[in-house]
Amino acid sequence: MTELAARPIERRIEFDIAREQLLKQHSRLHRAAGRKLPATHRPLRDGACGESDSDATRRCTDALHHLLAYRGRPAAEIDAIIADHPHSVFAHCLRLAVIVRDDNRAAQAALAASIAAIKTTGSGASKRARRHAAAARLWLTRESARALEAYGAIVAEQPLDSLALAVAHALDFRLGNRRMLRDRIAGAIRSWDSAMPGYAAILAMYAFGLEENGAYRHAERLARRALTIEPGLSPAIHVLAHVMEMQGRPREGLDFLAANEAAWAEGNGFSIHLAWHRALFHLQLNDVAAALAVYDAQIAGPSSPNLAALADASALLWRLQLRNIDLGARWHQLAERWENARLTQARPFFIVHAVMAFAATGRTEAATRLLAALPPVDLSEAARILPEHALAPPVCEALLAFAADDYAACIANLERVRHIANRCGGSLAQCELLQLTFAEATQRARKARLAA
Repeated sequence: MTELAARPIERRIEFDIAREQLLKQHSRLHRAAGRKLPATHRPLRDGACGESDSDATRRCTDALHHLLAYRGRPAAEIDAIIADHPHSVFAHCLRLAVIVRDDNRAAQAALAASIAAIKTTGSGASKRARRHAAAARLWLTRESARALEAYGAIVAEQPLDSLALAVAHALDFRLGNRRMLRDRIAGAIRSWDSAMPGYAAILAMYAFGLEENGAYRHAERLARRALTIEPGLSPAIHVLAHVMEMQGRPREGLDFLAANEAAWAEGNGFSIHLAWHRALFHLQLNDVAAALAVYDAQIAGPSSPNLAALADASALLWRLQLRNIDLGARWHQLAERWENARLTQARPFFIVHAVMAFAATGRTEAATRLLAALPPVDLSEAARILPEHALAPPVCEALLAFAADDYAACIANLERVRHIANRCGGSLAQCELLQLTFAEATQRARKARLAA
């Protein structure tokens, strides 16, 4: 049996340096002549949003930077701006973006309020702001693929719209559009100037798209360039962690994360996830004790993390479970946190990771309840179903079967979705867990047959 999801072969995808330099020269000429850049090449700032209040503009610009850099608490910043400036179209556009990018279904009421606020503003909102509202409305009605089309159309016409870029990039990631994860940013970044605010964050997005498509050397080069422009940029640090993990460079990865820990360990959206990468590096070195120490100190600690943090916790413990490591009370503590989490409208990706904890702790009733809430899937029509949704039911069944020592059933369920296993709603490193589970189930089933 071949591996469920082989890692992609690296291929070099060159950045069009000549075109970049041409656009830089074009931008400088416009500035020197005292003229504005063409409307299609303006960032989403005050003028593009219909914003006129200087305090709102200043605070929104700061929040935009924090949103792109995954720094601080941009959602709270934006809510505070809206409280002080309820008619700020820029702030409402920011709130739409941060909610859709983070897939924050708990904030749907706030998103609907911002859509209504932009609509109510009428001619005070620019055409682009109204397009942001229309795209966000599609996400609100659970039409993620159509929302992506709408955000993608904004990017195609307005390549400097960093909000639309950030949201489209996140949706490409969640929907498993790996080629567009790279190509959408590759097309847009040619209109950017390295002196523009936000350029380093866009460069980090491009680097991540390259990494997810196997262009590891190119991804590393651009991520390091982003860090040169904006030291401590956590999305760029994240890209380099992925590159080193996928290339099997664990010692270098640990050294890199340690050297940059002050930039990522606290106060940004990658804190727990980069701790997860640190633990994976330890596992690559077969240092289970160190991996568990990272889990206890940096992953299991927060009392009420978001679902992404809980998923990282489940993914790490399941890897250790596959190695027959004694995890003590860790699974039970994590399962309790999943029980208390709001999973009613959660993505299937998170449901799968919750089921890992329930399967490992024998909480069959909780797992069955989650499975029953998943929409029915006909795998014969998988091409018309989002991969993440198609994967969830059979993967959950496989996890429950594995935990019950029914390795044949685990293998059979994973066999059904092997063709889309690398589109699980996460990165290739995250989707690899399905491959690891399949490999371990196959090995245990073989041992059981030999022992019979």
